[in-house]
Amino acid sequence: MKALVLAPMTEDPLARLKELMPVTYESWADTRQLADPEELARRIQTEGFSILVVEADFLPEELFQQAGNLRLVAICRNSLSHVDLEAATGHGVAVVHTPGRNVQAVAELTIGLMLTLARRINSMDTCVKERRWQMPVEPYINAHMQTGELAGKTLGVLGLGNIGRRVVGLASAFSMRVLAYDPYIAPPIQDCRNVTLCPTLADLTGDADYISVHVPDVPGTKDLLNRSLLAEIKRGCRIINTSSYDAVDEAALVEGLTSGRVAGAAFDVFPTHPIPPNNPFLGFDNVVLTPHIGGATRETVARHSVAIVDDIERFVGGLKPEGMVNPEVWGRFD
Repeated sequence: MKALVLAPMTEDPLARLKELMPVTYESWADTRQLADPEELARRIQTEGFSILVVEADFLPEELFQQAGNLRLVAICRNSLSHVDLEAATGHGVAVVHTPGRNVQAVAELTIGLMLTLARRINSMDTCVKERRWQMPVEPYINAHMQTGELAGKTLGVLGLGNIGRRVVGLASAFSMRVLAYDPYIAPPIQDCRNVTLCPTLADLTGDADYISVHVPDVPGTKDLLNRSLLAEIKRGCRIINTSSYDAVDEAALVEGLTSGRVAGAAFDVFPTHPIPPNNPFLGFDNVVLTPHIGGATRETVARHSVAIVDDIERFVGGLKPEGMVNPEVWGRFD
């Protein structure tokens, strides 16, 4: 077997993979470009690659039709939206992914954004750097600088997947009361303590001081926080979105921020990357925007590197990979 690795990987797991088979390593983080699917299919076939490791490269049906040598595709992320899984399965190609690689990173960013909104850390930093802080006691007499704590506040979590559950745990450590809404999970929640599951989304939005969005970017979650819900949201609520930009009705949120019903918002996801210059949130000083850094940690790369190489070793050794998403093809390798 030979492997073509187009995803960033840490040194030790990559060395393990190179001991197992010949490896061509061309991380997109180094080349600064994604592979053309047609050219990628040609390379797989002519250079004899049987294993392909990617992170963001698109793998359409045509690639699986043309790349007859391919036996395993390893995806260094949770989402499979850029891979034609049906085509992979139809052509007998096993597909594995790494669903837990960025859980801690995104959950920590969520808490960081919540703290930034609560304590206005970004605007206070600007205040000091612009030398507008002249009176030593100003934070104790200026209402704008007197912010709030997370302890005792209510956090509403939309979506109790891996990241949502990790956020619940971190928020509980801050002595927050936690509500959650996820129509696909029924109580009791076995592995998620200190959380109250709300029967409807309105029950959550009407009582939460902070709302954190952790839902997949699919048509069914579009405008999950819609105009009617945002119109009845608890006054002073702050919204954090690190998952799907479309889950929040943009126009309705702008109205809520303008009226003051929504006290602030933080986004790490956008309709396009980079953010378009006409994005309405650019004009609010109580909105925090980060450049899609949720999973951008060294630890995230280390986790997906280990998980992928572990599964490749299992595959080569005749064992079913733990991260396999199309197990129906496994019997074809007997």
